[in-house]
Amino acid sequence: MLLLRGDGDGWTHCDQGHRHWGLFGAAGLLLRHDDQVLLQHRAHWSHHGGTWGILGGARNRGESAQDAALREASEEAGLDPAAVTTLGEFVDDHGGWTYTTVVARTAEPLLLTALTAETLEVRWVPAEGLGGLPLHPGFAATWDVVRTMAA
Repeated sequence: MLLLRGDGDGWTHCDQGHRHWGLFGAAGLLLRHDDQVLLQHRAHWSHHGGTWGILGGARNRGESAQDAALREASEEAGLDPAAVTTLGEFVDDHGGWTYTTVVARTAEPLLLTALTAETLEVRWVPAEGLGGLPLHPGFAATWDVVRTMAA
């Protein structure tokens, strides 16, 4: 059973007719260390479960994308926000709903072990090797754009 935690938790639809999690949009953290990116293997019960993507989730009312992405990464995997340096953002606008990828780097390959039920595992994956994983469709659709921001 999923318990609602923030005022942004919930399903909505964008102008394109897609169903999305996050009443006020959503945000995720694309974290890079050297030539690797940190990916989350999503729990099977979640939206697009079993796929790989970035840590993230629903934004709360008035919450910046950066704050939401860092909060979600902390909640889902125990990330210390002080361990990352943000580089920029990419907004995927669906009309009435957005997903913002917050691009960041870390000096060390962080070992994140405080995983919640939303996460099967987190893994550092070579940026050039993502094609071998079943990627979350939203992440797969924006990877070519956001990868250049994290290079």
